[in-house]
Amino acid sequence: MNNNREYDIEDILNEENIEKIISKNSFRPDVSPAVIKRLPRYFRYLREIIRMGKTRVSSAELSRMMNVTASQIRQDLNCFGGFGQQGYGYNVNYLYTKICEILGVGCGFRAAVIGAGNLGKALVRSTMFEKRGVDVVAMFDVSNDVIGKKIGDAKVYSMDLLEEKLEKYSVDIAILTLTKECATEVSERLLKTGIQGIWNFTGKEIKTTENVVVENVHIGDSLMILCYEVAQKMYRNDGEK
Repeated sequence: MNNNREYDIEDILNEENIEKIISKNSFRPDVSPAVIKRLPRYFRYLREIIRMGKTRVSSAELSRMMNVTASQIRQDLNCFGGFGQQGYGYNVNYLYTKICEILGVGCGFRAAVIGAGNLGKALVRSTMFEKRGVDVVAMFDVSNDVIGKKIGDAKVYSMDLLEEKLEKYSVDIAILTLTKECATEVSERLLKTGIQGIWNFTGKEIKTTENVVVENVHIGDSLMILCYEVAQKMYRNDGEK
């Protein structure tokens, strides 16, 4: 059996192909968090390479594009079986398919955004979810100004209907874009539903539980890291004068 079947970007997101693409061998709980954090970069760069029309890529070429050593790339991919052949490199479509498989693209995840403010609206209107195989099926808010309206393809519902609509739409992932003060109350409600994961933009830490995976996003932290790097560069430049 040829495991190197090539998939187009659209093909990978086709629900009819999910069972053909996903295998239990892709899920490796022993892989380090550092490797997992690099996988989305492989996803993005491989999409770019596919659009360029290339069918094969070496670890050295990926290294130059991603600013990661070729050795690190080989080590990362070897965590999941390697996917390459010495002297040949990587079949781009096959590697992209496997990275998508590992990251859960094609699983048909359904998401709901809780908080229809500026951040929530911006997220829903972006193409980010579609590109990663996530369908945003609903939004929730307390403001009568937005309840009942559609933002992107998602209708905004009252928070009073949270549990009912999450169950109706079989939502897997909740995206919190509401105020920090509301985070605890809403997360406690979510943990009592069938939610599998929470993407938390509130700035308040929500703890991972046995049944729910939580990704806490602190945009301010990223800004401060950038400020640190800029400051260090300025200090170095001043010292060289």
